Amino acid sequence: MKFVFASDSFKGTLTSARIAELLTIAAHETFPDCETVGLSVGDGGAGTVDAVIGALGGTKRTVTVHNPFMDEIAAYYGLFPMPDSEKTGAIIEMSAASGITLIPGDRLNPARTTTYGTGELIRDALEQGCKSIMIAIGGSATNDAGIGALRALGCRFLDRDGNEVGASGGTGSDLALIASIDTSGLCPLVKDAEITVLCDVDNPLTGPDGATFTYARQKCPPDMDPDYRNEIISGLETGMNNYAGVLKETFGTDPDYIPGAGAAGGLGASLTLALGAKLRRGIEMILQIIGIDEHLKGADLCITGEGRLDWQSFHGKTVAGVAVHCKASNVPLIAIVGTTGTGYEAAFNLGIMDIIKTAGDGPKEKSMMNPEEYYLRAARTFFSSLKGGNS
Repeated sequence: MKFVFASDSFKGTLTSARIAELLTIAAHETFPDCETVGLSVGDGGAGTVDAVIGALGGTKRTVTVHNPFMDEIAAYYGLFPMPDSEKTGAIIEMSAASGITLIPGDRLNPARTTTYGTGELIRDALEQGCKSIMIAIGGSATNDAGIGALRALGCRFLDRDGNEVGASGGTGSDLALIASIDTSGLCPLVKDAEITVLCDVDNPLTGPDGATFTYARQKCPPDMDPDYRNEIISGLETGMNNYAGVLKETFGTDPDYIPGAGAAGGLGASLTLALGAKLRRGIEMILQIIGIDEHLKGADLCITGEGRLDWQSFHGKTVAGVAVHCKASNVPLIAIVGTTGTGYEAAFNLGIMDIIKTAGDGPKEKSMMNPEEYYLRAARTFFSSLKGGNS
């Protein structure tokens, strides 16, 4: 038998690569002679760097950058040889420098966080000679519309009096003050690079479906005073509307007509308009890079999954992407997940045959405390039942 393992990471507990290893262990215990293919997968969020450099034979490069509060941290991105070329490519996760997991939950505040560190990663990749740069923009702690990243790359933002805005990094609270953008100092290496943004949402920059109203609430502490939170969100949307107008005036394009401009707190808009980046569905591009269709040839079963399976899983996420390819290849698919949430039943409409929760019917907290033990137990139980059903 041939099994293909293509699961997303379980955020904060298990990496995609480790899940593939656990599935391989469990499969060989029950089917000693089986063939297994373990793939690292990422949909544009955490794990994307590992998936790409694993597939393309790349390496990690660690640099010192600034986190969402402008504290210095070490962050890495991936370098890889470009196929059929002597050039070098880079894969960056914005969450490595500007991610929500980098700061304690009680300090979260989307009005005060910046993507400056993401811009530093991009600049470093350019200075390393990279001509193709992919930027995965999931998991942000920010709502600065990418002005921090652009500042790190040499852009300046000015108010109506010509004074520089965001000199301390560039945050969401600065957006309302911006009257113009000075791109004369933009890193000249940008013009020679092809930049692709991996994004799994199509939100516009502003409005009820935009960056602020859709995501900013999630970037505040859960116990924040509701009135204060609403005040922050209202102020951020005012600033976002102002910045959208400045972007349109500067680059001649309305960012609200760019699907995905509101991704990562509006980072998608600035990368697209100021850097000429192209927005692509993250999971589909990653699945192409790792060659999933080739690996599915001759497979008897594929196993995918993620930490929490819910309605969001079917909008550009790993589970949905793998399901599309399994259906096209006529390969049965099951999902092993940490837990399920609202709307998870839609997985069956995608052709997923079974959904297995690592915690079973018990509390998910137990499985999160001992993720490997619970995952391996669920995998062993599944393969044993599979053998029994085939006997």
